[in-house]
Parts: sequence; structure tokens; C-alpha cells
Amino acid sequence: MHSGPGALPWDSLLDTEAAIAFTQQLVRLRTVNAEGAEDVERPAAELVAELFTRFGWEHTVTEVAPGRPNVIAVVEGGGGPGPTLMFEGHTDVVTEGDPADWSVDPYGAEIRDGRMWGRGTADMKSGVAAMIYAVRALQQAASFPGRIVLGVMADEEGMMLGAKAFAASPLAGEVDGVIVCEPEGYEVCTSARGGIRLRLDLTGVMAHGAMPQEGRSPIAAGARIVEALGTVQEWATVRFGHHPHAGSVTVTPTVLLGGDPDQLNVIPAHGVVGVDVRTIPGTDHAELTERVRSTAEQAAAAFGVTVRLTVVDDRPAIEIAEDHPVVQGLVAAHTQVHGSAPAFGAVPGTTDGTILTRDAGLPTVVYGPGGKWIAHQKDEFVEVREIGEYARVYAAAAHHFLTAGGTGGTAA
Repeated sequence: MHSGPGALPWDSLLDTEAAIAFTQQLVRLRTVNAEGAEDVERPAAELVAELFTRFGWEHTVTEVAPGRPNVIAVVEGGGGPGPTLMFEGHTDVVTEGDPADWSVDPYGAEIRDGRMWGRGTADMKSGVAAMIYAVRALQQAASFPGRIVLGVMADEEGMMLGAKAFAASPLAGEVDGVIVCEPEGYEVCTSARGGIRLRLDLTGVMAHGAMPQEGRSPIAAGARIVEALGTVQEWATVRFGHHPHAGSVTVTPTVLLGGDPDQLNVIPAHGVVGVDVRTIPGTDHAELTERVRSTAEQAAAAFGVTVRLTVVDDRPAIEIAEDHPVVQGLVAAHTQVHGSAPAFGAVPGTTDGTILTRDAGLPTVVYGPGGKWIAHQKDEFVEVREIGEYARVYAAAAHHFLTAGGTGGTAA
């Protein structure tokens, strides 16, 4: 399953079939990040920890919440002092939704037509397997300077508790560069869009549907707010411009709630509008949030309705310079394996790398198996050959980064 020109020193030691089988084992564990679940990642974390033990790697298993463990391994190169490179992935997945919508078993990890099918195949259990087996092959091939940290995190699909816990740990301060193994379709993603999740609580006056003049409708106000948010997006596009990879700011209403379907003759007193804002490097989140607030208040005031804005979550857009050693090592590795340089791109959403950069200042780049747009969809899949391809690139990237010294460049 090796692609591209020339064999690499660790190719004969890269157990691609084992990496594929390990991906299947992970996918067959239903590690759905569901509210109220007592155990989410634990079965996958136990599987990863068993593999680390078999490889003789020093590792820790730490719960960041009940049933939500991080598994962190440190693999010493044995080749003297050097930088620390981190590979990062997560083992939680989003829900499969209605299994009847799938043409395959969402947790069957079936291999058919050169693809492995199932929830988490791309996002991102194949990436976790590829990074682990890449490091194993590199370690067996020869000693290398420095060390490699393998971070298998919890709760990426939620509030990123795993990444936040690692970012607060002493080990994070020793990491010189991070490769996040999320699916990006062969792009080297040097930027990631930021995200602001906003909740607008609307308060009006309850009244009989036959006497609307006696009420103040949060539903009518909510509809006007949804329409007005389009002007916020237009303003943000002009104010913050266009990023060559991350595009422009988007302001997307995602929730409009109000009233009771069993009380169709009642104007409710309360309603909710939810907004998903995606930002680009250079966006002033405070200014943008205030613009949403003022626009919503103005729209609602026409109906005598008040608005209370809550910032549910705020993740910055991040960017790393293309000349940073971790990026350059990845570019060199991709070129070595595939025979041509990769395209640069941006992560459409946020990853654990966003938190590692925000909270610990770590330079992060995103590159992993699976299609860029396949995540969270029904009939999710990964091309089986990509598992081996990405493992080869990861091993080569680690070699380039660690032997070059892993210093210099800039991250933002």
C-alpha cells in the first residue's frame, strides 16, 4: 500500500495491515459524545492504552471527566537531545443519527470498494491509528533525537475538555510542534476557522393568538433577527476581509425556538435564537459579538421584545506560518511520499489544535486521512489506502522535524 516515489527507511517496519485492523477495532466501539453518557471514550482509551503497553511506551490515562479519559504516550527517540513533536487525535464521535439513513452498519467498519465505512472512519479513528503505527515504525527503524508525544484525547466533539486538560499540563509546555491528524483530504491546513456559539434569549409578553395586539411576540422578533443577521455577515465580510484559505466570516442562525405545538392559540412569552459564527484569522471576536447583540436588539425592539445574549463558546481562528518547522517537515514528508508538494488549506471548523494553540501557545498544523467534507455525514468512509499513506507521511514528517531541530518560524 506504499505510494509515491522511493522506499523510506521505515517502510518495511510500517505494519499497514495492523493499522487498518486497529482502525476497524476503534470504529466498532460506539464512542458517541452524547450528553449524559457515563462512558464515552473509555473503551477506545483502554484499547489504545493496551497497544501502548504492548509497544512498551510510557503512557498515562487521565480522566478529564467521568468516563472521559485522555491517553498520552511519550516515546523517547534515544538519539540524544532534540525537540518534542506531538501527534494528536481524538476517539469520540458524533451520533450516527438514524441508522436507517445509512446504507451500511454505522459501526461495522466494513471494507468494501477500497473504502472502510462507518462513523469515525474519517473523523478521526483512522488518523489515530495512522499516527500510532507511524511512530512505531519510526522507532523500530532507528534512534532519533528528541521525543514524540502521542495525544489521544477525549471530548473533541464537545467542549474539548481533553485538549484543555492537556494544555494545562506541564508536558504541554515542552512540546515544540503539533500535527493534528484530522481529515483534510491531503491538504496541509495552516489555519483553522474560529467559532463563536451564541444564544439569544428573547422575552416578550404572552397573549391569546386571537388578540395579538395584547402580546409581544418573541417568534416574530426571532424571525426578524434571523433575517437581520444576514446584514451582520455582510458587514463582517467587509470589516474582516477574505482569507486565502479560510474564506470569510459566516453568521449562521441554527436554532429558532418558541411556543408549544400543543398550544397553537397562544403567543409565547419566551423564545430562543441560536447562532453559529465562524471566523477567520484577524477577526475581532468581541467586536463581532457586539455587532450581533446590537443588531438583534434593534430587530427585536420593533416588536417590544428584549434580548439577552450569552456566549456559549468562543474559539479563536488560528494560523501558523508556512515556514514553521512543523509545517515544513510535513510538506517535505508529503512531497517525499507522493512526489509532489501538497496544497495548503484551512480547517473549516475548529479542532483540538485550536485549544492547544489558544491555551498553551503550541504551533499546530492539521493533516489527516479522510475527505475534508465527509465528517458528521451519513455513510462516512475513509479510503483504506490512505491509512498507510498518511502513516508514511507522519513517520517522514517526524523524521524531518526532529532531525532538523524543530525550532524557528512563527505561529499566531
